[in-house]
Amino acid sequence: MKWYATRSGAAVAVATAAAFALAGCGGGGAPGATGTAELNIATLTRAQSLDPADALGGNLPYFQPVYDTLIKRAPDGSMRPMLATEWSYDKSRTELSLSLRKGVKFSDGTVFDAEAVKANLQHFKKGGGGGAKYLNMLDEVDVTDATHLTLKLSAPEPALLFYLSDAAGLMASPAKLDGDSLRTTPVGTGPYTLDKAKTAVGNRYVYERRADYWDDELPFKTLTISVFDNETAIVNGLRTGQIDSATLQDANQQTAIGSGAGLTTTQYTFDFQGLLLFDRGGVRTPALREAKVRRAINHALDRSTMVEKIRRGRGEATDQIFGTGAEAYDKELDSYYRHDPAKARKLLAEAGYAKGFTLKLPRVSAIVSDAIASSVKTDLGKVGIKVTWDELDGGSAVQKIYRDRAYSAMVMNMGQSDTDWVTAQELVTPGTFNMFGSTDKTVKRLLGRMQSGTEAQSAAAAKELNRHLVEEAWFAPFYRMKFLLVAGDGVKVVPQAGMGVPSIYNYTPAGS
Repeated sequence: MKWYATRSGAAVAVATAAAFALAGCGGGGAPGATGTAELNIATLTRAQSLDPADALGGNLPYFQPVYDTLIKRAPDGSMRPMLATEWSYDKSRTELSLSLRKGVKFSDGTVFDAEAVKANLQHFKKGGGGGAKYLNMLDEVDVTDATHLTLKLSAPEPALLFYLSDAAGLMASPAKLDGDSLRTTPVGTGPYTLDKAKTAVGNRYVYERRADYWDDELPFKTLTISVFDNETAIVNGLRTGQIDSATLQDANQQTAIGSGAGLTTTQYTFDFQGLLLFDRGGVRTPALREAKVRRAINHALDRSTMVEKIRRGRGEATDQIFGTGAEAYDKELDSYYRHDPAKARKLLAEAGYAKGFTLKLPRVSAIVSDAIASSVKTDLGKVGIKVTWDELDGGSAVQKIYRDRAYSAMVMNMGQSDTDWVTAQELVTPGTFNMFGSTDKTVKRLLGRMQSGTEAQSAAAAKELNRHLVEEAWFAPFYRMKFLLVAGDGVKVVPQAGMGVPSIYNYTPAGS
């Protein structure tokens, strides 16, 4: 396991975007080397709040223009100085010392210093957002002086540097942390400020470059993030030049965009799509308590056909949640569960469910297409598991899925990290995607070794954990998805390690 994270995924937000009128996009045209043009990025993901406490990896581009992070993550995942210029661990890996940049101010004039960092970390940890547990190990922040502080942990946190380059490291003005003003009026040290007059929350977010930014100015004077509710409209916007860049996930739209005039495309793999089986304790669906039932679900899925028909070959079938760059990855586990309906029915009968059972699943259309919904329902139906889809809109999804815990499983897109501990924290430890708190003695033992062992011990434990999760069928992944990053004429962009979409720092004028 790689202790100091170089790449990770964060969950894609389930809230879908409100409809956006293409005529209102108003792309800025080809940017020049002087950096005076507008960069217009399209997305399906909406930020429900611009308070850093609510930030997650999937919506980080909404926050990056306004808020710098303590550590900057380069496109290849390596860690670079940002607001923190130096950092080091003690031998126990339970104390992280940070040295801060001098002379930095928030856009409201408040001075950035160690007390501001302490206030922000406490705000993030106590804010109740989806990423709050990333700082679970943070016990105390010891401020030495204005530019030096130490983060004291209750136990080693192998992915802490990654988290400080991600949502947990976003720094807001401490003068604004009380109350809820940051939700709509973000104040940070970042290269842009939000132009509220031009912003239509939920549809369009416009950021204007700061003249007094402490670092080199970014090459685009105006950055716009336009929210769509479908990729067909995004493709149309790319073709007409009203959108400068977007990441396409849908295989049909990837095919449709082709290599149109003036467009450049880059293919990369980040997410896996699959069925997260939350209810392994059988709280809502008693059948899922049985490992044989969960194995039956895996044997019932025809992954090869899904890749061929749904992904048009733009993906790789897999039975594991760990990505190919992780220490835990085991190529053999990609095909652990062969498609075998007869074996699935036998396993169900052995578990006491020869007549099957009903599995109610939530459906958010931006994630679960008609083809996916049909495929899952058909495959599971053939072995006696009746799937019913509960249609949800973006507003009701978060409440019903995560707060009410109304469902035993859900089809999701999840990032596959190169850092084992990030994946374990996201999907295995109790939290947002292990909402019923499933665990067992083996999982507890291996998580402990991953967290506190040497690098070699941690890597070995991660491999063992991966196999255990597959054998116990904690999840039912379908495939790793290939994304297509598209840029229009005059824009150059590269993918970002640790994110499903590029960082705002990855965009430059094509001629630069």
